[in-house]
Amino acid sequence: MDRIAIRQARRSDAETIATIFAKARGASMPYLPELHSAAEDIAYFRDVVLATEVVCVAERNEIVGFCAIRDHWLNHLYVDPDHQRTGIGTALLAVAAKQSPVLNLWVFQRNTNAIRFYKKHGFVLVKQTDGKENEEKEPDALYRRAPSA
Repeated sequence: MDRIAIRQARRSDAETIATIFAKARGASMPYLPELHSAAEDIAYFRDVVLATEVVCVAERNEIVGFCAIRDHWLNHLYVDPDHQRTGIGTALLAVAAKQSPVLNLWVFQRNTNAIRFYKKHGFVLVKQTDGKENEEKEPDALYRRAPSA
């Protein structure tokens, strides 16, 4: 297995991050509506996420995953589908936990693989919603991981 290198994301990584975001969501959550163009996703990651959150990327000769953390929230953790189940998500989550010992996140209720992953790493269900408050209008769930996890 190639070594995973984790580094701070740069503004120039926005296009690659947006591509991984779209590819991972499409593969694991095909039921989600496409709400934004590729250009809008790139602008969002470049101008909003990279400007306001701690963003780390995982590399294996290229960027293969990323996470974004802000104020005890894991707002993004995505791994390219071709590189999933190889320890990249776990490595990114470990970096996020070092940034913020208490982590909260939202996950779509139908994303059972992600829920299994987060539960395996000590996250517990806090509440579920009907999705009326999220952009996708998809039922979601709030999970939390405390330092003792």
